[in-house]
Amino acid sequence: MTVRSGYPRWLRLFTVLAAIAALVAAGGCANLPDSSQPQALGTIQQEPTAEGPPLPTEGRDPDLLLGDFLKATADPTDGHLAARQYMTPAASTQWNDADSNVIVERADTLRESRTENEATYVLRARKVGELAPDGSYHAADGIIEHKIEMNRVDGEWRIDELPDGVVMEYSAFTQSYRRQALYFVTADGQHVAPDLRWISVRPDEVAAHLVGMLIAGPQPFIAPAVRNYLAPPVAVRGAVTKANGDPVGVGVGLGGVRIDFSGVGDLGARDRELFAAQVILTLASAEVLGPYMLLADGRPLDERFAGSGWSVDDLGSIADSIQPQAQVGLHALRNGALVEVGNNSSLTPTPGYFGSVQNLQSVGLSPDGKLIAAVADAGRAPPQPQRTLMVGSYGGNAFPVAEGGAITRPSWTADGSAAWAVINGDRVIRAVTNRDTGNVSVQEVDTTQLFADDSGSAIEAPITELRISRNGVSAALIADGEVYTAMVLRRPDGGFALTSPQQIAIELSAPATSLDWFSDDTIILAGSGTVDPVRTVKIDGSGMSSLGGRNLTPPVRLVTGSVARQYVADSRAVLELTRTPESGDPYWREVPGLGADAVPVLPG
Repeated sequence: MTVRSGYPRWLRLFTVLAAIAALVAAGGCANLPDSSQPQALGTIQQEPTAEGPPLPTEGRDPDLLLGDFLKATADPTDGHLAARQYMTPAASTQWNDADSNVIVERADTLRESRTENEATYVLRARKVGELAPDGSYHAADGIIEHKIEMNRVDGEWRIDELPDGVVMEYSAFTQSYRRQALYFVTADGQHVAPDLRWISVRPDEVAAHLVGMLIAGPQPFIAPAVRNYLAPPVAVRGAVTKANGDPVGVGVGLGGVRIDFSGVGDLGARDRELFAAQVILTLASAEVLGPYMLLADGRPLDERFAGSGWSVDDLGSIADSIQPQAQVGLHALRNGALVEVGNNSSLTPTPGYFGSVQNLQSVGLSPDGKLIAAVADAGRAPPQPQRTLMVGSYGGNAFPVAEGGAITRPSWTADGSAAWAVINGDRVIRAVTNRDTGNVSVQEVDTTQLFADDSGSAIEAPITELRISRNGVSAALIADGEVYTAMVLRRPDGGFALTSPQQIAIELSAPATSLDWFSDDTIILAGSGTVDPVRTVKIDGSGMSSLGGRNLTPPVRLVTGSVARQYVADSRAVLELTRTPESGDPYWREVPGLGADAVPVLPG
């Protein structure tokens, strides 16, 4: 199989892997367990299979049977039929599985009492998340405690009383559900932004289901920042099939996808490309391979692709925006000045102001490397402002645009038009550069919703880190040691606001110290603790994982990175996460020559 060179790296990789998997499966097929996601997510209920889920083990002790039940609750097929088989007929009828879906770290079941035919247990667990009816995951915290009554029925133990709602252990949840990204177009039409959802459907249902979710639209808190070209009256005409019209095995292995839409109307050429981008990138990220035959009322959505169908390559720059290619190499802040780190670890002071001074505290490089925003030590004692935000060109001069007692590391937008920073822990500004004139103006950002008690996840000042996502839709923040995301909303008057704060990485045992955007749906962060000091977490708060601590000497002071490369500054050096085929697990390798006080600088 030949993979077209224009695909973004992440799509090329899983395209190859999926194709290999399809060829292997052709030689010896293994059927995956049938499953379908909850009816509340908009699926059509499937008829139960002839065999149905396995029955509870005969003669099972109630302690063990309760553990089996908790594993079964993660399977939502046919109204949680697998879980209902562990109940008495009365309990199965009364149990409302649609009341809630709670994900817990690990459930402990404590026996309160037991007689020959009755037993009472208390289920106690730490809550880590909740699954909403639309498939969105929300990080959560707290302890749940449920009482469960069990009776012996015809010699077999069964659950007779339990609270409404589903409780799933996280390990079982991730076996039944898969996290997928719905892609919506950013307000400027230049990028796409992910909206993460969890689904539990058969592989041949994934394509149709994800398209249905696109039509249903983004989550409410994301909606004001994006456009949905598949919004009603758009609908799917007929069945989603393979590219050749075959309705069997759609989206499984090779064969492509054919989707006929109604309600597309009179969309222009560019809007049809954005329409296609939402569909193709959503399906491609779910490993539903092309070609993608997209129709509008039976006719090609775009005549250019009537014969061969669309590929990710045909989407141009909007596909590349998912994982933009690095335009600028590694720099570092060392001894108060900005230096460029060469391929052989040579250190060269950057030309102009930023490479000649010795009072810089933090630095932000624009994505194209042409502009720099830096926080400088003003050399004044309190109560005078001690920090100054300087903005200038790479190799040129700089001038002050703001000052304060504390200023966070600047973060640039993808187009390099503005650098964001937080002054004194609660005042967010944008330093907007006019590239034609070189003039810089300071724009205040409305943070009312960040601190409002009714926002659902109000943050506590001070904000010590703020990083703008590469698609410009979201911001990642550290406030009072906690990690949050917020939406970046552009208002009709041209102003900006940070809205809808959501706390993520709730399970961190130590305060967060630094973060950056790993990818469009993942954040890399550093904590002040000594165990797993560098981790990644998805923007919905799920999937926290360690990047390993080999060679790190905590505390980790700063982290910066992308999918392609990750750097940290710990207590003794600047290190890069290194992966080699021979080494097995990744490890952190020191960047020579920078020293203990240096910090890495990447664009963004």
